[in-house]
This record gives sequence, structure tokens and C-alpha cells, in this order.
Amino acid sequence: MTEPAPQPQDPRRRRLLFRATHRGTHENDLLIGGYVRRHIDALTDAEMDALEEVMELPDADLADWLTGRRPVPAEVDSPMLRALRAFALQRPR
Repeated sequence: MTEPAPQPQDPRRRRLLFRATHRGTHENDLLIGGYVRRHIDALTDAEMDALEEVMELPDADLADWLTGRRPVPAEVDSPMLRALRAFALQRPR
């Protein structure tokens, strides 16, 4: 059996990881949570701010944008949202 990934020690990073993996929709838990699990230790404060902003967006819209079902509107487009989308689109189906 594999061991779970170690949890970040910083309270903000732990909180972000929890929020990213408990979105309310399984699809976004996998997409956003997968990105955050992989990158949480390397994110800068500015990137964590950007991630928090993205996670305030509605789950249904995020799922559509991250999977490419709908284009990301210019008013919410950001480097963080593009990074999440690139990560989601490279995941095996």
C-alpha cells in the first residue's frame, strides 16, 4: 500500500490543499487538488493569492474551463488559471 503524500507544515498551505481537494465536486477535487498536491510546496505567496482567487470561482465554470469544454473568459483569465488548465488537460483520461 502506498503512503499518503506528506502534508505541508505551513498552515496556509495546508488550508489551500484542503480547500483544493474538498471543492464539492469530484471532478474539481481531482483537477484542482491534483495541481495543488503537486505544486503546493513551491508556490510563492503571490501564486497562493492567485490560487485563492481562482478557487473563489464557481465550481461548474471551473470544471468547464479546466477541461476545455468552454473557453476561459477574458475577465477571469490569469496565469494561475492557465496553469491549472494546462495541468488538467495533460492528465490521462
